[in-house]
Amino acid sequence: MKKLITLIAALVFSLVMVAQNTPCVCCTDKHSEFDFWIGTWEVTNPDGTKAGENVIEKVQDKCVLQENWTSASPGYTGTSNNFYNYKAKQWEQIWVDNKGQSLHLKGNKVGNQMIMRTDDETNSEGKTFFHRVTWTDNKDGTVRQLWETITEGSETVIAFDGLYKRKD
Repeated sequence: MKKLITLIAALVFSLVMVAQNTPCVCCTDKHSEFDFWIGTWEVTNPDGTKAGENVIEKVQDKCVLQENWTSASPGYTGTSNNFYNYKAKQWEQIWVDNKGQSLHLKGNKVGNQMIMRTDDETNSEGKTFFHRVTWTDNKDGTVRQLWETITEGSETVIAFDGLYKRKD
């Protein structure tokens, strides 16, 4: 019985040591660039009305920022996974909502902003367009998210302009 207890103790000790010595693959400066968006947020429109609530947390051993959006308009939710793609040297977001819509953004941090955009697409008029989303890390601890649709030869349309204020 003593040998069994000693063997189990040695096994547990060795597993703890391996776990402590395993490096965090996603604990780099690049993987932390979007951490300013982590939190529980109330989001308002430019006119001050409530747009919704958002919870952003790090998951998958700190490799993914997962977003869970609930709109102030009943019945609309969405989730995104945001990650630094080390191979492509860029940030990516994959958004899917409960209406079956999806968006794949790619980009990088520039100063105090994370700027990502979709690949170019062609609309029904044959014009090229893309979506660009910019998150700005404001000095007061808020985050502004600006989603623009940019069409060749046309004005830029703002699809969403939200100000994130921490709830926690």
